[in-house]
Amino acid sequence: MTSQAATALDGVDQRILSELQRDGRLSFNELSRRVNLSAPAVAERVRRLTDRGVITGYHAHVDPAAAGLPVTALVRMQCFGAHCLLREPGSLELPEILQAHRVTGDDCCVLLIAVRSMEHFEEVIDSLAAHGRPSSTMILSSPVPWRPVTSPRTP
Repeated sequence: MTSQAATALDGVDQRILSELQRDGRLSFNELSRRVNLSAPAVAERVRRLTDRGVITGYHAHVDPAAAGLPVTALVRMQCFGAHCLLREPGSLELPEILQAHRVTGDDCCVLLIAVRSMEHFEEVIDSLAAHGRPSSTMILSSPVPWRPVTSPRTP
């Protein structure tokens, strides 16, 4: 989202986003009740927020451990050139990669990986090594596993 899009959000848009982040399954009728607008007005605002790229999709938050993937890690990749992980088509399609972030500094990208065991983790690291040098940090716990996007506080 661009800073221009962020500044164009009024209080009603922010309340709509807050409610949808709490429960993306809300009907327009229920959402309209919560933000004090008619259902058609809410539907139009949600459509505009989606068209502008503010709302990028709806999904379920899944706990990897509860889904059989108890080992999670952040993997930093140092890779450059033709075999770079970010340049090879399909290289980021491993199902174990939950997130990929291109970053600044010595690393090319940072990956969030979830696997069923340490042996499985070793297999993933070995496949990533074909693209560069992986360096991993195991996740012990996640005190803030996800947080909704809100407007910054003003002083």
